[in-house]
Amino acid sequence: MDCVYKEKIRKTVSDVRAVSFDEKKSPLNSEERINVLLDSIIEFQSLLEKKTVRINDINQKLEDVTWFNNLDEECLKLVNDIISLGKDLHSSLARQYAKMGKLKNEGIAKKEIKALKWAMNDLKENVEDLDSIFFYLPNDPSFVETTKLFALL
Repeated sequence: MDCVYKEKIRKTVSDVRAVSFDEKKSPLNSEERINVLLDSIIEFQSLLEKKTVRINDINQKLEDVTWFNNLDEECLKLVNDIISLGKDLHSSLARQYAKMGKLKNEGIAKKEIKALKWAMNDLKENVEDLDSIFFYLPNDPSFVETTKLFALL
């Protein structure tokens, strides 16, 4: 008597043989694939480091501007542009940072992501400082009075 499942069994043998052979030829954890993954992580870390250096450079320039005084109308308009651009930059970086949450939680590029976050925080603070120094505080009567008193010292 013939087995009614013979064809299905042969097909299953063939499928198992093909998958088994393929896995022996190129397993998921082959050294080459692991190296590609590690290279991608290193490249991502390098990208974050470069981004952080650029943001820190911008931060230094913004800090330098906070020390300028006696700005004319044209310069104040330019400072206003810097503030707007700085806010836009921070917003873009914040969206990028939010997308890195899973990587950070998994411990991938944790140090580089943290450094970027610090640079972003500094950027936000520097932009707020510019806004306060050049637009908010000069219109505050108590600040103006205090500044006059310091000038007398």
